[in-house]
Amino acid sequence: MIVFLTSSPGGIYYDGEKRMVCEWDSSNGFVEELQQVWKEDSRCLMIASDPDAMEKNEYYREVMAQSIALSGLSIAEMNLCDGRNPEMTAESLHKYDVVILSGGHVPTQNAFFAVLHLREALQNYEGIVIGISAGTMNSAEEVYAMPEREGESKDPEYERFLMGLGLTDIMVIPHFQEICETVLDGKQAVEEIACPDSMGRCFCGLPDGSYLLIWDGKTKLYGEAYLIQDGEVSALGEKGSVIEV
Repeated sequence: MIVFLTSSPGGIYYDGEKRMVCEWDSSNGFVEELQQVWKEDSRCLMIASDPDAMEKNEYYREVMAQSIALSGLSIAEMNLCDGRNPEMTAESLHKYDVVILSGGHVPTQNAFFAVLHLREALQNYEGIVIGISAGTMNSAEEVYAMPEREGESKDPEYERFLMGLGLTDIMVIPHFQEICETVLDGKQAVEEIACPDSMGRCFCGLPDGSYLLIWDGKTKLYGEAYLIQDGEVSALGEKGSVIEV
């Protein structure tokens, strides 16, 4: 299995009036690294974050197919797994060359992954897995489901740590360039939510354009990132750098 864990791969932008599809973000060699391992006419499966948001899921499936093609990556098909087809077996999953774990609400996606038994289905998978935002977060052994919706940080029953897919030991906070400016429930997201939650743990703040590549037993960080550990934030790498972690 080759795993790319991204904050956002790009593929869509706003022209001031509407969303436009574009190629994936080539920052830090992302597309180039994919091209080295991507099979011709790859069969791709996108697994949704919200199984019930079917119209939205279809839209992003189409966007994903177009942006991959614009990036010079050949695909034979782009299928979608959501609430309409919640059955998942290792046999059915392993027919795909690429599995894409969508972005969205982390706990919602985590619960859907459990319904799919995705952790078990990915055992011995030999293709490419691409995590996007929430999909990246839920790829960890222990997932840090950082509060993101109003009220979650104040809810004593909100579970901040969940069991994930076990593809990495690294707990990622994506879109870190935005999270640093975010205020949720009257709290600064990094200083007053993530930092206190990092006591005894460590998180990786991943800005858009940076990613983790897990291959052949090694994990490499491409681009800028930040370590949040025991309440402190420190820089890891920079744009264009590659660090084994």
